[in-house]
Amino acid sequence: MMMRQRPLSASLRHLLSGGAALLLCAPLPALADQAATTTPPKQASKPDTHEVKQLGAITVTAQSRAQEMQDVPIALQIVTAKQVDTLAATDISKMDIFVPGLVVSAGQPTQPSYALRGIGGSGFGIGTEPAVGVYVDGVYAARSGGALLAFNDIKRIEVLKGPQGTLFGRNSAAGAISIITNEPGDTFEAKGTFRYGAYGERYGDVLLNVPLNQDMALRFSVLDNQSDGWARDSANGKHYGGNHDWGTRAQYRWNITPNTRVLLAWDHEQLKQAPQAAYSVVPLSSYVPRPAPLTGTVPPFPADPKTWMNPLHAPLYGDAVGAAETRRFNGVTLTVDHSFGWGSFTSTTAWRNFDTYNLGDYDGTNQRDTYLDTANIEHNNSWYQEFKLTGNTDLVDWVAGTSFYHEQARQISRVDTYTDSLDTLGLNSGSLGPTDTFAFYNSLLPLVGYGQYTLLGDPWREEVRNDENINSYAVYGDVIWHLTDRLNLTTGARYTLDQKQFSWFNPPRYAPQLDTTLTGLAPLLQLVGIDPSVFQQNQVFNTATGAPVNVLAQARNNWRDFSPRVVLDYHLTPNIMAYGSVTRGYKAGGYNMLEFNSHYSPEHVVNYEGGIKTVFPEQNLLLNVTAYYYTYKNLQALVLKPATAGTNGIPEYVTSTSDQHARGLEVELQWAPTDGLRLGLNGAFINSTYTRYIAPDGNNLAGQPTGTPIFSGAASLSYTLPHVFNGSLVYDASYGYRGKSRCNSDSQLQGNCQVSPNFTVGSARQSVDMRLDWNAPGSRWGVGVFVTNLLNKRYVTGVDNTAAPFGLAVAHITPPRMWGVELRAKL
Repeated sequence: MMMRQRPLSASLRHLLSGGAALLLCAPLPALADQAATTTPPKQASKPDTHEVKQLGAITVTAQSRAQEMQDVPIALQIVTAKQVDTLAATDISKMDIFVPGLVVSAGQPTQPSYALRGIGGSGFGIGTEPAVGVYVDGVYAARSGGALLAFNDIKRIEVLKGPQGTLFGRNSAAGAISIITNEPGDTFEAKGTFRYGAYGERYGDVLLNVPLNQDMALRFSVLDNQSDGWARDSANGKHYGGNHDWGTRAQYRWNITPNTRVLLAWDHEQLKQAPQAAYSVVPLSSYVPRPAPLTGTVPPFPADPKTWMNPLHAPLYGDAVGAAETRRFNGVTLTVDHSFGWGSFTSTTAWRNFDTYNLGDYDGTNQRDTYLDTANIEHNNSWYQEFKLTGNTDLVDWVAGTSFYHEQARQISRVDTYTDSLDTLGLNSGSLGPTDTFAFYNSLLPLVGYGQYTLLGDPWREEVRNDENINSYAVYGDVIWHLTDRLNLTTGARYTLDQKQFSWFNPPRYAPQLDTTLTGLAPLLQLVGIDPSVFQQNQVFNTATGAPVNVLAQARNNWRDFSPRVVLDYHLTPNIMAYGSVTRGYKAGGYNMLEFNSHYSPEHVVNYEGGIKTVFPEQNLLLNVTAYYYTYKNLQALVLKPATAGTNGIPEYVTSTSDQHARGLEVELQWAPTDGLRLGLNGAFINSTYTRYIAPDGNNLAGQPTGTPIFSGAASLSYTLPHVFNGSLVYDASYGYRGKSRCNSDSQLQGNCQVSPNFTVGSARQSVDMRLDWNAPGSRWGVGVFVTNLLNKRYVTGVDNTAAPFGLAVAHITPPRMWGVELRAKL
């Protein structure tokens, strides 16, 4: 009998076979923290129950209180500082494939996107915000521009899946990523790490912790991450894909009294690098002659994907003038804690400021006739204030608080092109004939005695400017009721008021060189009866595309929400806990930055979840299983909208809303079969579909998949061999797998699924990382070698159709294999 293979079992078989080939591997909670210690031999006849309990004994603050991970009735995964070091990860995007269910797209670090359990969408653009909240020491990271900073002296990362708004607040309807940093300690500490690797990788970080007296301490760290880049422009040799990032962090602690503590922290980061490499997929051999009487060749229009090149083997051309991606970030956080006999009070005050600039090539050629670059420029200031009270008795464990958030943001969305490329745009759209173009008029100038002037090669810029002001107020409470010594009931709620003001302004196009030429040609234009204003009209952003010129538009909206949660957990034994929960999440409404007077409604999600968390001491085993189902209403996502028919506009990224539902299963396994060996396995299964969605191109996607892969998984292995050259030898390996995207009717326009028969987009992805370390006794110093993407698996991450009106499309690809050597030392 032939048995029909089910998707989940097939995916698990794929992960297990891939992991077995690697000896199993990927960062799972609590394993790597113990791998580097030298341990004397022990008898294997009897398991160490204390040791196995350490598998789940990480203290977390996922519920705004200190609890052991296994006692928290929430699906969460912990990434420790040791795991970050093992993977040589400089930010969370470098390790997301090893956290099943988490996807961090960071080809542009100033415009990253986060997704958990298939829910995310880019927070790029000040009119919208992400559904996955990023918090650093409990403070919301304002906007995507400041959400993906380099790791700097972190203690752990808590990845919380499902709505977390009751306790975390802003924009965590899909989940939260909580980054916890180290606080100043009472002992002197000095350490440094230095790496050198492929493509000119040069990385260093230094930490100094100094107790000033018995009540005060100062902690200071600095990092510098530089590399040449793994991609090179085929015409000018410029490098892409490199790192140019440095940051520093300083923190001061003062125990004013035995019951009062003050923490003051300052963070600074500067990033300056080339923008994301954009590979044109349209071969030069497919170019066609321009219509007579014009000369030269241009890409065929509309583009034919059957003729496209595989970007993994295509040349790179980037001729964007001023191409760069930069960020300057500063943040200050003041935390004051005071303990009372009945509980504690915490005040958190934070300020964040950043400026980002991201100008990249979007045509992928070095030809003036199709030149197109876009720039996103943002400035952001935010203030956050929270007051929190906590307490506990034999009956209850409670948290209550109130918070205020204020944000001021400015954004410029810019398009740069040339008069030459405007000709191509007009001809392809049908708004111009061959004798209406700059090129045709330019050919006539020598014939009428004006040959000293030219209408070609003149830069042309258009932009839309947005301003936004946000005030957000919230009050919340959460109570764990200890009904019996085994049974707990958690009830919580948050009330939120979001007030937003938003404005749009589209100034006249900026083309000073062309205007100078038109002034010189004024007598000729007057003679032949041509109004110079025909050359001065906005072509990309105008009334026809939803952005009237020289008009200031403003909007103001208030949104209110009440988000409760109910959780019931029961300890069947001291080592086994079962739980179930119903949670509601919320994200405020917002605005489309390029469509004047547009707004969309808030997001709402209801999540039903049940799980079991277990530790088996006799087997040295930890096993956690979670099942969930959610319904999402008005999910906000940034998507590409085709250019308005009959205009010279280009496709724009806009925020659309949809309704979705999904059901899923998550499994976490940790096993310590011997003292020196740790194994781990994580898996996430999800089936996510639209229940309501009309895509920007008019497609009805109801009932179709959202694109989220059915399965993702990770496996890990860590083995410590003691007494090697008077130290310990540690081998780590990690395997991550993410299934192929599930295509729908809108996938080709969005460029995230199969778009051409000549290459694959949205295919299943896998990564293998390995590391070998030697540590001196007490880890006073050590050396290591590591490799990421060991199998050199390369993937096309997506195709961008912004340049479709030019007959072009560009693709983005993943980096190649990387290797490095590392030296560590501490005092």
